[in-house]
Amino acid sequence: MTTTPNAPGGGAAEYDAVLNASRQAGIDPDALSRPRVAALVVSGSRVLSRIEVPGVTLDVHRQPMGVDVHVAVAPGTRPEQPIHLCFGMLPPEGTLEIRTVVHVGAGADVRFLACCTFPRATRIRHHMDSTIQVEEGAAVEYEEVHFHGPHGGIEVTARTRVVLAKDARFVSSFSLVHGRVGVLDAGYDVAVGAHGVADLTTKVFGRGDDRVRLEEVLHLNGEYARGVLKSRIAVRDSATSDVMTTAEGNAPHCRGHMDCAEIVRGHATASNVPHVVVRDEQARITHEAAIGTVNRTELETLMARGLDEDEAVDVIIRGMLR
Repeated sequence: MTTTPNAPGGGAAEYDAVLNASRQAGIDPDALSRPRVAALVVSGSRVLSRIEVPGVTLDVHRQPMGVDVHVAVAPGTRPEQPIHLCFGMLPPEGTLEIRTVVHVGAGADVRFLACCTFPRATRIRHHMDSTIQVEEGAAVEYEEVHFHGPHGGIEVTARTRVVLAKDARFVSSFSLVHGRVGVLDAGYDVAVGAHGVADLTTKVFGRGDDRVRLEEVLHLNGEYARGVLKSRIAVRDSATSDVMTTAEGNAPHCRGHMDCAEIVRGHATASNVPHVVVRDEQARITHEAAIGTVNRTELETLMARGLDEDEAVDVIIRGMLR
């Protein structure tokens, strides 16, 4: 096990503050410092903690406004605990650029738990660029949670490219449901090889004048490849949501599905644009979408139990997002 201690010169206090912010995102901060758990904690361009375990290496290179990270999981590696990646900024203003490359070797089975925290954001720009390569027969679960604080003063641009080799499996979940969103522009591009499986879920709750834009593209390139794109978006007040999904059936017997559900309240606006492309007569792509308000019966039931309308709506929305 390789460990980089907390950064000097006030790093310990900053480290504690980052851990506290991760708790607001729903992450157990104690997991970031447990033995036998691979973990990386970055605040701005400062590496506060880096822990490696056998079969997992974390290479970090500082940049003027962030870091470049290369995560390598050796073939056949099966860590007992998730790999924790924690990025964020404590100041209310600034720019953070994170570039990550994740390579998971053949036959490995690994889970990632990533958090991005900006608890005081009033004027922050955050750009995330990620590439994930999953080799033959490997399995990856990637859970990412964000917390942007109460002010909505952040613009996030995130691009993720995933390439799955034969028999590889990738299951991901992105969640931004606590605090304000600000502006979120997220994009996923996933290519699935023969007999591979991709399952992506995105959950976002926009309030005030938040803006949410999600664009996902699924390429089912190998025979018997399977994939699901699922989004659960809620917007209220004057927030907006634009969801664009594309699924391509490019090989025999591949199966793809796009599933979008959006809840709209107040003066909010939501849109969904599906795009289906089939290039093989034995491929099949399906789509379903639902946009509207909360269920009236559920709302009246909760209000009969003592909740006011706003509280009841919040309970219903959070139930959908869970």
